[in-house]
Amino acid sequence: MKKAERRKLKKFVRTPGNRLVIHFKEKQVRAARCAICKKPLHGVPRLRASDLKKLAKTEKRPERPYGGYLCSECMRNLMRKRLVEEFKELS
Repeated sequence: MKKAERRKLKKFVRTPGNRLVIHFKEKQVRAARCAICKKPLHGVPRLRASDLKKLAKTEKRPERPYGGYLCSECMRNLMRKRLVEEFKELS
């Protein structure tokens, strides 16, 4: 058995020829979550790092500030806070 296969989940399956074979299952990947509110992020694929490596940059995360790190709601709140602070400094 290969090293990579030892870590995988194993399922023993009996074939129609009455042989017992092992099917190796991939581990499930958890959804990416927002750093502030911990909600699952939309637009971020649920793939392992080795599979994410094969995707283009635009397929890995949404194209907006903090895309793939914050949800849209938290990002909006953060931007509002920054704008309010800027206006306070100006006045």
